[in-house]
Amino acid sequence: MQPLNRSLKAEDLPVHVTYEYQEHLPEKIIQFGEGNFIRGFVDWMVHEMNKRGLFNGKVVAIQPTPHGKVVPKLEAQDGLYTLALRGIENGEVVKSNEIISSISRGINPYKDWNQVLNLAESPDLEFLFSNTTEAGLTYLKEDYDPNKSPLSFPGKVTAFLYHRYEVMKGKPNAGLVLIPCELVEGNGDVLKELVLRYARDWDLPVDYVNWLEEHNQFCNSLVDRIVTGYPKDTIDDYHQLLGYEDILLTAGEPYHMFAIDAGDDVANRLPFHKAELNVKWGDVTPYRELKVRLLNGPHTMMFAACYLSGVDTVLEAMEDETLSEFVRNGMTEEIFPTVKMDDEEKQPFLDSVVERFLNPYNKHYLADIGMNAVYKFKSRLIPSLLDYVELNQKLPRSIVFSLAALITYYRADRVEGDFLVGKRGTDEYTIRDNKEAITTFTNVWNEFDGSAVGIQELVTEVLADVELWGMNLNEVEGLNEMLITDTSNILQLGMKESLKRLTEIATK
Repeated sequence: MQPLNRSLKAEDLPVHVTYEYQEHLPEKIIQFGEGNFIRGFVDWMVHEMNKRGLFNGKVVAIQPTPHGKVVPKLEAQDGLYTLALRGIENGEVVKSNEIISSISRGINPYKDWNQVLNLAESPDLEFLFSNTTEAGLTYLKEDYDPNKSPLSFPGKVTAFLYHRYEVMKGKPNAGLVLIPCELVEGNGDVLKELVLRYARDWDLPVDYVNWLEEHNQFCNSLVDRIVTGYPKDTIDDYHQLLGYEDILLTAGEPYHMFAIDAGDDVANRLPFHKAELNVKWGDVTPYRELKVRLLNGPHTMMFAACYLSGVDTVLEAMEDETLSEFVRNGMTEEIFPTVKMDDEEKQPFLDSVVERFLNPYNKHYLADIGMNAVYKFKSRLIPSLLDYVELNQKLPRSIVFSLAALITYYRADRVEGDFLVGKRGTDEYTIRDNKEAITTFTNVWNEFDGSAVGIQELVTEVLADVELWGMNLNEVEGLNEMLITDTSNILQLGMKESLKRLTEIATK
């Protein structure tokens, strides 16, 4: 079967594959990261703008780590890859296959740092995007060598911009718009502080630091799309469908939302919205709350209760009558009222979340959602819990039950390295979390003697851990007692039966 590259002609493709190559476009974007998400999100958006003649620019993808494997594949395919979108949007089934041509080339900076520096000299360059995971937006003490790529992402940005500053003589119009896409609150602010820290640590000129602050725009952003990546389980079916072989094929959902904290000056130069893309310009705070509470919150609320009820994916949970009722009640009756936004704006988002949860093409595994679940519960559900109590002077039943389910999920069968291993019947699952969470749950469950008093002591000790939750949750009136009841029911009756009783009470 023919591999995907520039020799492939659009007229030779099946009708269900879209291919519109954009030639001779300047490289306007440097992008740190070349993984599935950024190719299925930012690079797709650039491609959509290019098709409409709105941007007319290409992306240069920089390998973020020394052991990356994507750049050689990009080289083999002339920067091309297929984005396969599958899902339900506005009640309609969406199946699209499009060859994306927005990436001009990839660079391994650890082998070809000079190529990166040459790009820094380009007057065509305007924007920097990144997706280096949350770990990428951190400080790593390292020395500055102008002839060698720094290891950290912020270090690379600092060195790249310094070379540009020197070559461009510090011209104001040589500054870039930087839009990091890492899932870190205030990601633009965080990146700016890190770059300034590296500049100071490396004793770079004060004039360069001033140029960084005055002539480069660091934008906070929020991204939202599920990109599942290379569909290895069904890749042969995809290749038969497409008629060619694609080693970078990327699968994802149709839904997308991009919020960027920038004004008209950036929006006019980067007109995503004119390409009919769901991009919000301005303060990202309300969209962050919307996403964190109504998408991420239900994910965290459902994972332990539904997994320990015997299902593995979000879709399986939504197709089960009892589990679906539990999830929907928590979303609509408990979380939705706490989101400080007009119903006209948050209701369509809630509807889209339900569609996404019911996506028959997306295997979103509950055990994956359960990674680092304690921090996720703290940031995604405790604010909703507290706001619900303030609004209604009572506890949100589904959210509280989900905390009891999380506590039960963290009951380990054994310790394995830095992680715990739990059991669901004969199936094992890995509990991944930070050291504090692992230590706390290991200790409380080791001390548990199976008695009613033991459950009270366990729940009280978990809720009292300020480092885990940011507060002593025993101070929330009635929470301790309700959580003891739910945890006791789960241990005695099992998760599914406890959920059945919970939903029966809720519907009366």
